[in-house]
Amino acid sequence: MARAVMLQGTGSDVGKTVLVAGLCRVARRRGMKVRPFKPQNMSNNAAVADLLGETGGGEIGRAQWLQALACGVPPSVHMNPVLLKPQSETGSQIIVQGRLYGQAKARDYQTLKPKLMDAVLDSWQRIGEDADLVIVEGAGSPAEINLRPRDIANMGFATRADVPVILVGDIDRGGVIASLAGTHLILPDEDRAMIAGFLINKFRGDATLFDEGIRAVNRFTGWRCFGVVPWLKGAARLPAEDSVVLERLSAARGGRLKVAVPVLPRIANFDDLDPFRAEPQVELVFVPPGEKIPSDSGLVVIPGSKSTIGDLIALRQNGWDRDLADHRRRGGHVVGICGGYQMLGRTIRDPDGIEGSVREIEGLGLLEVETTMAPEKTVRNVNARSLHFDLPLSGYEIHLGRTTGPDCARPAAMINGVEDGATSTDGKVFGTYLHGLFGSDAFRARFLETMGIEGSGVNYRADVEAALDEIAEQFEKHLDCDAIFDLAR
Repeated sequence: MARAVMLQGTGSDVGKTVLVAGLCRVARRRGMKVRPFKPQNMSNNAAVADLLGETGGGEIGRAQWLQALACGVPPSVHMNPVLLKPQSETGSQIIVQGRLYGQAKARDYQTLKPKLMDAVLDSWQRIGEDADLVIVEGAGSPAEINLRPRDIANMGFATRADVPVILVGDIDRGGVIASLAGTHLILPDEDRAMIAGFLINKFRGDATLFDEGIRAVNRFTGWRCFGVVPWLKGAARLPAEDSVVLERLSAARGGRLKVAVPVLPRIANFDDLDPFRAEPQVELVFVPPGEKIPSDSGLVVIPGSKSTIGDLIALRQNGWDRDLADHRRRGGHVVGICGGYQMLGRTIRDPDGIEGSVREIEGLGLLEVETTMAPEKTVRNVNARSLHFDLPLSGYEIHLGRTTGPDCARPAAMINGVEDGATSTDGKVFGTYLHGLFGSDAFRARFLETMGIEGSGVNYRADVEAALDEIAEQFEKHLDCDAIFDLAR
């Protein structure tokens, strides 16, 4: 097995994903064959990893896709063997090694965890076969000791795989000394012994002002500090994984074009919109529940959804259907992606109750199409072509259902020789099942031209690569990377 080290956090959203990605890029720049690994992830922001020797692909968390990019290797389903995709407040779809395993309520899932540990350890063995170093990301916090007996994401994995742990504290949210010392206090001896030290993340200003804080944590815990990471501006240019950060992702600048995105309860794959954040003439606004879609928006994007019918109901409850109707009367553009595409049609039918008890619902009526849900799930990376502009596209599909109707006679794209999507008669509304289309720079530039934005020269993928390099350079300055890599065993 490759040597390995694991980053766990004192809580969720402490920045583990970016830290792992940055350390992966540091190791890669030093000439190491490095791989990411996250035993269990919970996110509706999924990516597609090709399955070796098989057609189609498998689902992993978008964070592990980013970390694979940092390593310079193709994403693998074994980088994230268990992915939970929330469908309701209490239940999730379970993806194991890229494939749909089933659905479970939160309480029932706890009883499944011991069975899933076998898949985690199998993927762990596979991911380390061709690597010098594996950097592991935990989930949530090891301080959730009520979940420890069946844990597969944090100390349950670390103790089984004998991987040393560095604990991450987020100083930006406050209480970092208490969170680190409190975690040390409540962990059982076996788990506490796995932690070799800590690092502080998201520090703003002069880091020497926290020197006494480091000494205090050391007095309480005996753990050494591996460094203090400053607030990373480059992190804002990386795809975000968790929808809890959406309110921070809106581009705070003014722009010639305002792009509005309603934040649906089960919003999925919202990184489809990240390329707009990189455009200097575009203002991207994520509209939270309870607020109106801005009347000065030139484009409204209805994003993907893990629960299309439920999110369509929520969209109406927020009055966004009326906002969209007003937007169209003003001549505004609308794009629907995947679940958002399905919502734009006349009707959505779910005869098998795949999404719940609602078997049929009226859509928004902005496209003359209708959708029927079906059990078969399409999961694949694709190369496609825009039929609007005759330009190449790249992206992926993750969806249930089939959409047909008169507006499909004006498809948006050609995917593997098959027409995809639909366009309104005036050309200002279109829908597609293709995720990632706005990441294709030439297409995005032409699309923006139709709304009066010219001169887009943004290379989105190159900007993500540059951000990873900037973060790696910051880590070399502010973290003891030698000690972190030496810790791995």
